[in-house]
Amino acid sequence: MAWTTSEIFTSFITDKLNNATAMNLGTDQLEVCLFDNTITPSQTVASASTAYNAGIWTTGFQYSGTSWPQLGRPLATVTSTFASNVYKLGAANTSSADGTCTLSGTYGCLIYDNTIATPVAKQGICFNYFGGAVTITSGTFTVAWNASGIFTLTL
Repeated sequence: MAWTTSEIFTSFITDKLNNATAMNLGTDQLEVCLFDNTITPSQTVASASTAYNAGIWTTGFQYSGTSWPQLGRPLATVTSTFASNVYKLGAANTSSADGTCTLSGTYGCLIYDNTIATPVAKQGICFNYFGGAVTITSGTFTVAWNASGIFTLTL
């Protein structure tokens, strides 16, 4: 088992296009939950298996008390924009709540919507691979999002 890539869940796209979920990426509370390398994320699982604490997302949590809770940290300054045939989900870098975060062997994260409750509570949007193990001891853990966005879709 291992992380190898970052992907948008296909069920997220399908659910949005079929109006099966009322997610609003511009206003809903989106969370970033961290994981170790004991899971193998899959882009093509059903909606219910993308959710926080469902499917493979029930083990491998990486957290550090209140610095980075198991439920994750909220995305801040979220941007949901469309320009020049490109949709972009962006946000400010996501950091631990304080400078006492300790994490070992963090490989990636799940981004999920913590606002909606139906049809799938805490439904996943995408997962992001960090490129290898990330460790921090009594410091500030930061997920630095790419300047191009957390993800982009070209139409």
